Amino acid sequence: MSDTFNYGDGLTATLKDKLIAALTPAFAGRLQSAERLAIRWLERRSTEELEVYPHIVAIAHGIIAEAFSRQVITPGVTTTEDVVWWMRERTRQLGMTNWFQPSISIQRPKDSPLKESDVIHRGDLLHCDFGITHLKLCTDTQQQAYVLKDGEDDAPAGLKAALAQGNRLQDIHLSEMRDGRTGNEVLASALAKAKAEGLKPSIYTHPVGVHGHAAGAIIGLWDQQGGVPGLGDFPLFNDTVHSIELNVRANVPEWGNQEVRIALEQDAVLEKSGVRFLDRRQTRLHLVR
Repeated sequence: MSDTFNYGDGLTATLKDKLIAALTPAFAGRLQSAERLAIRWLERRSTEELEVYPHIVAIAHGIIAEAFSRQVITPGVTTTEDVVWWMRERTRQLGMTNWFQPSISIQRPKDSPLKESDVIHRGDLLHCDFGITHLKLCTDTQQQAYVLKDGEDDAPAGLKAALAQGNRLQDIHLSEMRDGRTGNEVLASALAKAKAEGLKPSIYTHPVGVHGHAAGAIIGLWDQQGGVPGLGDFPLFNDTVHSIELNVRANVPEWGNQEVRIALEQDAVLEKSGVRFLDRRQTRLHLVR
């Protein structure tokens, strides 16, 4: 039973009554919940799982890279929903499934006459949230792309600098994760360091594994940046996988100093030697030509 973790709960009232009735009062008084055992059993990844997990994450990254290209996107024609359903179909073609509906969103200058359109246009900053399930293991990834304008061969420097800030927040976040620290301790220290460097951070990391939002410690929620009671008080353990989910907000000079949100999500494993991404993280914007 658990008041905190849904994965450590589920004993019915009837079965509990039968269990207590089968014991003498002396033994019934010694009953206690095995919620921590349930969470630890579910969150710990085996050696075999950790060997194959990077390949599964790499497949998800490959689908995103293909989606954020001219193979899928025709500027001025393709909509965000077109890309979403292409990603779902591509996942199925590979014999895998999506554990949640993918999403594609657009950021563009506020003075753009196209600001309400879901058609992808040149000059747009794109964002995806995408996850697959394969061999009973889940991935969860968010990446960014830029649709080049005519005559451009790279994204504006301000957007690239914003992505670099997101990468810096990832570095800070991972440096604070270690065996035995609670999710709330990691959250507080990572946010403090990031803000001291002038970043505008938000962290909402969660475990990932046989479930998409899996058993284990939560490191922030999007609307609880001061800590998460209960779920954030659980400690981190080695041999667990976490979806490093976060965002930074940064001003882009080329967009009239408009603030943009760079949201990144990358799966990583916490092990005795430290924390490492299961596959290469995004350090450059995908470019749709």
